[in-house]
Amino acid sequence: MEKKKGKKSLLKKLSYHYRILVIDDDSYENKLSFKLNRLNVFVGTFIFAMLLIVGTSLLIAFTPIKTYIPGYTAPELRKNALLLKLKTDSLKMVVNQNDYYLQQLQKVLRNEISVENFEKTIHQKKLILDTLNLAPSKEDSLLRKEVADREKFNINQRKSHLVYNFVAPAKGVITNTFNQKRKHFAVDIALENNTPIKAIADGVVIFSDWTQSTGQVIIIEHNNNVISTYKHNNKLLRKTGDKITQGEVIALSGNSGQKTSGPHLHFELWIKGYPINPTDFINFNK
Repeated sequence: MEKKKGKKSLLKKLSYHYRILVIDDDSYENKLSFKLNRLNVFVGTFIFAMLLIVGTSLLIAFTPIKTYIPGYTAPELRKNALLLKLKTDSLKMVVNQNDYYLQQLQKVLRNEISVENFEKTIHQKKLILDTLNLAPSKEDSLLRKEVADREKFNINQRKSHLVYNFVAPAKGVITNTFNQKRKHFAVDIALENNTPIKAIADGVVIFSDWTQSTGQVIIIEHNNNVISTYKHNNKLLRKTGDKITQGEVIALSGNSGQKTSGPHLHFELWIKGYPINPTDFINFNK
């Protein structure tokens, strides 16, 4: 009985009506009145809260405002981030391959390894990389092709597009010409001992030392991926790390090293990692 009375009492309190009046303070005229009970207030408050929650949810779900919520990323942004990640990985692999290629190329220039071993090592490196299942995306494949096309160097097709302003390292008679078939990637210029050897262009010395087979050697790195090599010198006048200006005397010619039969300059020219015939760009005649 007491429980029923309590429920009736609670229901009666909730349904008890109240009137809210808005009265003019000066004239005491009744301007506005509201008739409410506690149940209506609770129901109205609940409906308003639900509408607010539903409206907020719809606003977040169907408008860009959701991207401002910490921890939430739009699907388009996630897709772009994934594509950039794939492209970055591909570029890292290209950079690593180029670094490895340049390291092996420097060993060839120092006569630490032969050209045959160089080609074999690069070929093996490519085989190892080819066994990896990288499954590149379409965008990644297009990027790889673009990089390959830009870096590819074809002498016969692109010689006319190359513009270099080199000076001759020395003037003299060419006793041994550039010949790719015989693996002679240089020209040999007959010179008297201690003839000044000049830098063909501005650059930085990346190697300046003695080797057993080619004697005193100096190698300079120039702009536009150009490398020049001067071998069999009698004396080197610049050391590794020195900055060189075009026409500056960097060495004195000689007959040093085992692979030589008389005083001369063995001169090599490499552009973008490929050996180039120096006579295509330099006039060695006196």
